[in-house]
This record gives sequence, C-alpha cells and structure tokens, in this order.
Amino acid sequence: MIQDLSKDTIQCTYKRGANEQPPTPHSKIEFVPFKKIYNDALDAVGHTPMIRLNKIPKEYGLKCEVLVKCEFLNVGGSLKDRIGVRMVLDAEKQGRLGPGKSLVEATSGNTGVGLALACAVRGYPLVITMPEKMSQEKQDVLTGLGAKVIRTPTEAAWYEPESLIQVAKKMATDDPNVILLDQYSNPSNPLAHYEGTAEEILWACDDKLDAVIISTGTGGTITGVGRKIHERVPGCKVIAVDPYGSDLALPQEVNKTDIKTYKVEGIGYDFIPKVLDRTEIDGWVKTVDYDSLLMARKLLSQEGLLCGGSSGATVWGALEWAKSQNFTENQRIVIILPDNIRNYITKHLSKTWMIENKFIPYDELKETGHPLAGRPITDLNLHDIQSLDVTTATIGQCLEILKTQPAVPLQENGKLLSVVFEKKILAGIVNKKLNHADLAKKVHSKEFVLVPNTLDLNQLERIVERHDVVFVEDGDKLKYVTPRDLLGLFA
Repeated sequence: MIQDLSKDTIQCTYKRGANEQPPTPHSKIEFVPFKKIYNDALDAVGHTPMIRLNKIPKEYGLKCEVLVKCEFLNVGGSLKDRIGVRMVLDAEKQGRLGPGKSLVEATSGNTGVGLALACAVRGYPLVITMPEKMSQEKQDVLTGLGAKVIRTPTEAAWYEPESLIQVAKKMATDDPNVILLDQYSNPSNPLAHYEGTAEEILWACDDKLDAVIISTGTGGTITGVGRKIHERVPGCKVIAVDPYGSDLALPQEVNKTDIKTYKVEGIGYDFIPKVLDRTEIDGWVKTVDYDSLLMARKLLSQEGLLCGGSSGATVWGALEWAKSQNFTENQRIVIILPDNIRNYITKHLSKTWMIENKFIPYDELKETGHPLAGRPITDLNLHDIQSLDVTTATIGQCLEILKTQPAVPLQENGKLLSVVFEKKILAGIVNKKLNHADLAKKVHSKEFVLVPNTLDLNQLERIVERHDVVFVEDGDKLKYVTPRDLLGLFA
C-alpha cells in the first residue's frame, strides 16, 4: 500500500457545500493575481497566462471559445511546480521538514522537478525515483537542480518492491530523517490547485466558463480545480482526460483495452491515488498515443505552444468532447496544458522518434539525393540474433550472449517483448543490485527500435544513426544492424 501520511499531515475533510471543521489543511491563502517583483523562484510559481486557441478549434468546427491555461510556462516547466513548492512549504509549517532532513519522492518527473526546485532554494537533499520510460531530459534537469535520480522498471506495478512508489517508501521507512511527502496522498497537492490554479482560471475568465478539461495523473489538479470551479460556477462541467492503459476513468468498463503501456508521460495510473476525488468529475475522455502526440506537434506548429504530450492528450480529448456538446459562440471552455517541450526534445518533438514508434509513416525519412536512397536493406549482411525467453532468462545467460552481439532480445510466446542492454546490466552489477542468477527481466527495457525489412538503406540510416542497435523483422526471423554495418558500405 501507499504510505499512510495521516499520522504526519492533516487530512482534508472537504465536502462540497459544507464548512470544514478544524483542524483543516486549508490555509485560506489570499489570491494575488500578479506581482511586480518576486522574492525568489518559488514565489514566481503560478501566475501562468491564459491563451486563446484559434486555428485548431476551427479545424474541429467548434463555435465556442477555447482557452488554454499555460502551466508549461511555470518556472520549472510544469503545473507540478505548484505542488512541489506547496508540499515543501507546508511540511516546514507542520514541523516535519527542517535542518537535517532530506526528501524522497516517487514521480514521473514533473513533480520531481517542482520538488527539486523547492529543495534547491530551501536547501534540502532530494532523491527522486522515476520510471525508465521517462525522458532523459527530465533526469538531466533533476540532477542539474541537485537531486539524485533512481530509475525503476516501467513495467513494475505500483505495489511491486521494485516500483518507483515502493522504492521511495522503503527509503523513507528505513531512515527517519528521510521524508516522503507522497504526492499521491498529500492534501497539499489538490490544495495548491484549489487555492491557486482554479483562482487564476476564475480570475482570467471573470467566473464565466462552461467547461474545464484536465488530464489525470495523481488527480490533484482535477480535484483541486474541480472543487473550486463547482463551488463558484456550479453549472461548469469538469472533464477528465485519461489514456487507454490507465485505470482511473469511470465507469470502470471504459478502461477495458488491449493497450498495456503508452508513450505519453505524466498521466494515468494503475491504481487510484488518494488525492483523486472522482466525484468532482462530470465526464471522462479516453485517449491513445497517436492522437495525443500528433496534437502536441500541432499545438507547436499551428498555435506556437511549446508543450508536452499530456497537453496534446488533453487538447485532443477536450476538442472531441466539445464537438459532442454543440456549444455556441457565447460559451467558453478552458484546457489546462500541464508541461513544456523541454522534456521531450528527443521524443515526440523528433520526427525520427515519431517514425520509429509508428506515429508517422516511414516514407517521411526518405531524402532526395541521399547516397543510400533506393538501395534495399538486403544489401546489408544482417546479423542473426539469439533470443531468450523472458520468463526464464538470467543475467548470466545474457552476459554470455552479449559476448557476440550488442543486445539480447527477450521473447514471450515467440514475440519480441523487451531487450536487455549491456549498459543496464553494468549499472546493476556496479551498484550490487544484480548477480548472475537474477532473472534478466529485472533490467529489461521496452525502449527498443524494431523496423521492417522493406525499408531502403536511406530510411534505415536515419534510424540507425540514433541507436547502438536496431532490430529488423526479416520474415519470421529477428535480425539486427548497427552503425558499423552501414559504415561498411562506404569502406
């Protein structure tokens, strides 16, 4: 289970329409729309602009006004700056955090950046546990802010010992001077949005809005914003966007899918966080990577908004929902854009990455005049590759195979499931977390590239230049190619 913070923090007893009885975590912070000079970086969190979308809503045939709340323009690059700062400052007020204490937090990255920002200013050591699928850019920002980052298997369920949540929880349990603020259950999470984000939206809209659409991660944003909006504008709809592969939406049947994982970062979970109050949500929209990431690129190219994949998911979901409502010119919807493009420079911002992940056709890689254009992949002497079964493969077996090939594919029922790379084994052995008898799936990765053998060498070269090894489907066989193989064509 997630660590119960009830012994350390005052839990929220909010019920819409009823006055909270003390003790309560509500601090009644006065809303200040704008300052001339901020005291430090933490003081500058929030106060993000509201911007009107113009081109994209017209493509959808929408008549209503569509506004976006640009949370990606926060100091640390996402709306999670708000909760990172609020959780630290509240913990100080409660006496839980002070000299000699350090922090650990499980996060998909953005909350970690918000916390690292607060810790850099307030002077606390910080350890972040984060899934492997999250971008390297996030890790680099975190370490640049002074945090230590521990990567955990993306596939690990939240309750498994190696998951980001349980690794963080164990660190806090083992050392009384290590504090787990736990964004999943900390009331400061929704309060940051109830007393901040929602007030800014209402101020910018003069309390005139018909719907607010928010993606769901921990659920703190939609819970806090939804509560305030429902109090002040009871007729306003609060709509949640949730990716397929996540279990947050209601009714539970809408979550049924064959999709197990997804590329969009920072939204969706396989459990229900304590801070998520689904009674504040009037409707749900489910999304897939294809629509979400293409919309993120469209927001950049057509509206000039440098935001991430979860923003793309939220806008796509919002526009699809709005089409069904027949809103008029006199109505207004607000969409929250969670984070910026900085975290995804090597991901959906890269056309090649989009092509590798089959969101854009391979034909986009072809270049007129390229020296390898038109040459078939069969011009290469592709290497046969030895694979192992994911259920039985050990680190020792992988190390033997890695003597003759650059990676070890792991198969399940004859299909490529994941890959073991030398670098991950090395890191595990150096950190004394692995031995030869351990199962290889402890360090396997689903971040690999698999291409068809129908590509020409021009297309293949564009992909291979980004990777140490690329796997090729050759009929019912799996082969591989490396940059060295392509260099051999010019020898």
